[in-house]
Amino acid sequence: MTYVITSQNPLNEVAAPSLPLATTLYSQQYQDQLNNVLRLYFNRLDSLFRQLEADADTSRLRVPYGAFSSDQDQTTTANTATLMTLNTTDFTNGVTIATSKITVATAGIYNLQFSAQFQNTDNAFQDVYIWLKQGGVDIPGSTGFVSIPNKHAGTDGHSIVGWNYFLSMTANDYVEIYWSVPDPAVTIQHLAASGTPTKPSTQSVVATMSFVSALP
Repeated sequence: MTYVITSQNPLNEVAAPSLPLATTLYSQQYQDQLNNVLRLYFNRLDSLFRQLEADADTSRLRVPYGAFSSDQDQTTTANTATLMTLNTTDFTNGVTIATSKITVATAGIYNLQFSAQFQNTDNAFQDVYIWLKQGGVDIPGSTGFVSIPNKHAGTDGHSIVGWNYFLSMTANDYVEIYWSVPDPAVTIQHLAASGTPTKPSTQSVVATMSFVSALP
């Protein structure tokens, strides 16, 4: 379960109680009244902190996050808007994927970070465009334009391209990553583990979504 502190969260409604004015002489009625006010206040605090418990083993506040990747090669045709897909969930708490959609359950400001392992089989440098859509609509200013090295010495050109964006998301909102190339010689590649020295495999696309702050 995810708990996010927003202006509507009950935690923000807790305020120090107005204590009754003390009497000049000792008064059991005053003492009982004071104890009752304090008891109600601390009971409410205890109740709210129990709500914020992440699970049975920890009392730390948890906020939404997700880490996803793809172990599939991804191709496109020339000058065609194509979705980067994700098929592996590495970590998740209030952020999920469905092929290409990264969806958040809770409104807030999020930091989207992603990278893609590009490969170019052509003998010339080739370009790639990458941009974002939120809720199916292009995000102005989100397009990146990069060049992938050419094939050289019998080895295809490779480059990892990645950056991050802050996004204002509503509950159940989603974002998608698009790419296009003038030449289909450029693809996004999953690389198998290799030896000498031993190196682990490479995911074709990696994306993370981290909660930064509740909406103002």
